[in-house]
Amino acid sequence: MSVRTQGLQEPSLKFNTLHMTHAQYQQCAEACLECVIACNQCAISCLGEKMVAELKDCIQLDLECAAICSATADLLNINSKYVPDICSLCIKVCNACAEECEKYAMKGMEHCRRCAEACRNCAKECTWLMSGKVSVDYDFT
Repeated sequence: MSVRTQGLQEPSLKFNTLHMTHAQYQQCAEACLECVIACNQCAISCLGEKMVAELKDCIQLDLECAAICSATADLLNINSKYVPDICSLCIKVCNACAEECEKYAMKGMEHCRRCAEACRNCAKECTWLMSGKVSVDYDFT
C-alpha cells in the first residue's frame, strides 16, 4: 500500500452483485448494446453531414459512448466486481452524449434523436441497476 492510499478505503457502493439475477444484468447489457449501435450509426451519419466540422464534439462523444457501453455490456455479462464502477462511468458518458445529440436532434437530425434516446435509455437502465430497483420485463408466454 502506498503512502498516498494508506488508511484510505474504496468508496462503499450500495450495490451487491450477489442479489442481481442474470435477467437483471441482461436487460442493462441489452440497453448498452443498443446504445453502441445507435452511437456508431450516429457517428457515421454525422460524418456524412455537410456541417461535419460543427459535429466534431458529437462524433467524439458518440465514439466514446459506444466504447464505454460496449465495455459495460462485457463486464455485465461476466458478472464482474467492477460493474458498479463501469456503470457509474457509463451513466456519465451516456448523459453527456445524449445532451450533445439533443442539440442536433432539435435541428432535425434524426440519427442524433435516435442516439440521444438510446443513450438516455442506457443511462436509465444502469441507474436502475445501481439502485437495485431494476426494471424487469416478465414474459409468461
